[in-house]
Amino acid sequence: MGDLLSAADEAQALEDLHQRGCTDGLPVVIPTHDRVARMVLASGQAGDMVLGTMGPGHGVASIEKVAVAAVMAGCLPDYMPVVVAAVKAVIDPAFDLTEMQATTHCTAPLMIVNGPARHNCGPIVSGTGALGPGHRANATIGRALRLTMINIGKARPGSSDMALLGHPGKFTYCLAEDEEGSPFPPLHVSLGFDAQDSVVTIVGAEAPHSVIYAGDGDDPQGYTVLLELLALALANAPSNNASLTGGFATVVLNPEHSAILHKAGLAREDIARELYERSSLADETVKRLMPVFGGIPANTGEDPTRRMAFRGPEQILILQAGGSGLYSMVMPSWCAGAHSNSAVSVKVEADIFCEIPSFTKS
Repeated sequence: MGDLLSAADEAQALEDLHQRGCTDGLPVVIPTHDRVARMVLASGQAGDMVLGTMGPGHGVASIEKVAVAAVMAGCLPDYMPVVVAAVKAVIDPAFDLTEMQATTHCTAPLMIVNGPARHNCGPIVSGTGALGPGHRANATIGRALRLTMINIGKARPGSSDMALLGHPGKFTYCLAEDEEGSPFPPLHVSLGFDAQDSVVTIVGAEAPHSVIYAGDGDDPQGYTVLLELLALALANAPSNNASLTGGFATVVLNPEHSAILHKAGLAREDIARELYERSSLADETVKRLMPVFGGIPANTGEDPTRRMAFRGPEQILILQAGGSGLYSMVMPSWCAGAHSNSAVSVKVEADIFCEIPSFTKS
């Protein structure tokens, strides 16, 4: 095991971790030797197995260090395969983790879980309040990823994590897709995985932006209004997507809004294409409101007078989650970094997960 700290009791240990900057500001579970060993065992992999390095501090992410974060976050051992997959995703060069951690933007890694792991490694909630409090797996899995970014990646607020304000998703930002209730194929299937695969998709995201729409069942063209509202939220003038262009974004449709678009005959790919075509801003508006960004080369599509928020429909991730009603959510992104903080999907290696008895001593 790595370097060990000592304390008279868990209360003193907690204060020591806070003083060392090893927490997210909230109380954590003390990562004792036995607790960490149990979490490593649950991963089914050797503790010294290296997953990669995490910027900006370029710390080595071993299974053991990830297990420490999972313990501190309050994860159950069942969650460990998802946490490991999430770490693999953010250390993929396409995610631009070092740059994302150091930016002044508020971006945070949004974690979307698909496949059997939603149930086997959770349950990870996809329904009402999925991004809110009260759901242990959602809260602790997302928090574990953040703690790896703090303690392995060495992202400390104001010194290496330079977000000017941040947002609550920097504590935890995790949900599952409502595959059973969705009229569309699961997101991971659309991304090229098999339906039986468990997959974690990570995308840099701002806090959710609410999109309100009350459907009119008597208006066969009402779905176009919903598309227009979603696009307006994705490419709102002050956002990075509208000004810098070229980054990813996420659309979380509630069941009612999904049904409206599906009834209109739209598949996920059709919705993405419609949103891509509608998500633009007049170049003159950018130059007038934000002249510093006016000279940045941008994708103008077929109309040279408008700046497209995305390079293509594939940069818009669409899933169903949450309760049914008036509100869906969109999450614009940072759009910067060498790879524009691209979305990355990683298969969860649940087949090597080692189930351990619930009575194991903590």
